[in-house]
Amino acid sequence: MVSPRSSDKYTELSRRLIRQAEEELKKGDPLQASEKAWGAVAHGVKSVAEQRGWRHNSHDILYAISGQIADELGRPDLRVMFRSANAMHINYYENWMDADEVQNGIDNAKAYLSELEAVRAAPPPAFVPQTPEQAGRLRRLTGTS
Repeated sequence: MVSPRSSDKYTELSRRLIRQAEEELKKGDPLQASEKAWGAVAHGVKSVAEQRGWRHNSHDILYAISGQIADELGRPDLRVMFRSANAMHINYYENWMDADEVQNGIDNAKAYLSELEAVRAAPPPAFVPQTPEQAGRLRRLTGTS
C-alpha cells in the first residue's frame, strides 16, 4: 500500500483541473473545458490507484481501475460516470458537443470525483473476484499477471 500522501498530487491536480474546466467553459472554450474535465477524472482515478498500489500508466488501465472500483462497491453506475468523462476526452478531438452537453459532462465529472473522494477516504472493501475477467483485471492492476 502506498501512503495517502503520494496520492495527494493526483487529488490536488484533479481538483485544479475540474475548476479549470468550469472556467474554460465560462470563457467559451468547450474543447479545453472537455479536456480539463477528462483530466480531472483521469487524475482522480490515478489517486485511488496510487493509494492502493495499483498500476495507472495507461488509458486502458484507467478503465480497469474504474471497473474495479465499480465492482468492489457494487456500483455499475460508476462505470457510466467514467465513460461520460471519457466522452469529454473524445470531444476534445472531435468537437461534437455543444456547451450544454459539455456542462453536463463537467457536472458528471464532478459527481464522479465526489465518489472517488469517498473511495479514497474509506478502507478498500474486501473483494473476491467472481469471474475470470475480474481476477485478470485485478492481476493487471497489481502487476501480478
